[in-house]
Amino acid sequence: MDATKITQEDVAKRLVRYSDLRPCTTAFVDTRTPGSDRKENFTIIGPGVAENPDQFVHIDIPHGFNIGAARQPAGCVNSQHSHETAEVFVVHTGNWKFSLGPNATDGDIELGPGDTISIPIHVFRGFTNTGDGPGFLLAVLGEDDPGRVTWAPYVFERAKEHGLILLKNGQLIDTAKGETVPANAMLMPATTEEDVAQLQKMTADEIKECVVREADLNKSPVEVFGGEGLVESAIVGAANSEEGMPAGKMGWQHGFHLRRWRFAPGYATPRHRRNEAEVVMMHRGSLKYVWEGGELELQAGDVLTAPIGIERQYVSGQDDSAIAYIVRGGDSPGQWTQPSS
Repeated sequence: MDATKITQEDVAKRLVRYSDLRPCTTAFVDTRTPGSDRKENFTIIGPGVAENPDQFVHIDIPHGFNIGAARQPAGCVNSQHSHETAEVFVVHTGNWKFSLGPNATDGDIELGPGDTISIPIHVFRGFTNTGDGPGFLLAVLGEDDPGRVTWAPYVFERAKEHGLILLKNGQLIDTAKGETVPANAMLMPATTEEDVAQLQKMTADEIKECVVREADLNKSPVEVFGGEGLVESAIVGAANSEEGMPAGKMGWQHGFHLRRWRFAPGYATPRHRRNEAEVVMMHRGSLKYVWEGGELELQAGDVLTAPIGIERQYVSGQDDSAIAYIVRGGDSPGQWTQPSS
């Protein structure tokens, strides 16, 4: 791709500022259930799994994975559900409890800022903001179409009490707003105990193997570009001998891989290219994204998807170290390449 043809406006369309996020408060069938009725859902890249057509998609470019987010006030609960593709969460702010099983009784684990969890498919999970203030989670879902959510049986019962009906095609009908079920439409069958028995069960001890603590990422990072200014830590994905990068703790196939960058203050990477999708999720500090056609500043909570193949450079702020979580497409991590001239 010719970087000189990528304008400031082109790249700005691939940047989602935290301050510009457009939430949906009625994205799912559980959004009127007491305790779950204050959550905000976001689809940042890709369609996600929202059941309400009012959910706004910020970037609709196919990546082979989706980026989403959830923001919840203290005590707010996301009801028990399972997914058809991989789901990885990075805690941006707040403290969170992830609970397992159809009734949230199979075990749980607490995560804080910078921690990551990869919950296997067909496992019931839910999460609660256990902090004192609002919390924000970034989520990565596998594949361009991550399928639909399977809700625990109790979710359907509570939803109906509050006027929400889910159709078999994934559409959400809000009877409290006067909406009616279309003629000949089929209702989504409520999840049965037989359905539950077909799904995978996990214990609290087992889910520990699906968690990477931010503190652990500081123990053995890999220097990138041959210098001390940027270190990269593997979280999800296979090893890459060319980069000297070991496999992440969650090394099984997800359809994407996830790493963490930690910059020294004022460090500038060499100009380089990537041949797969690369999404930068800023966690702390600031980064300047530079290409031949311009530059953009990234702040904590911002998400940028870099155009594949164009020459790029990242420059950290002078005042403090920058930390970002990086999602790249595919199960086999590629190698950065230097410009040809």
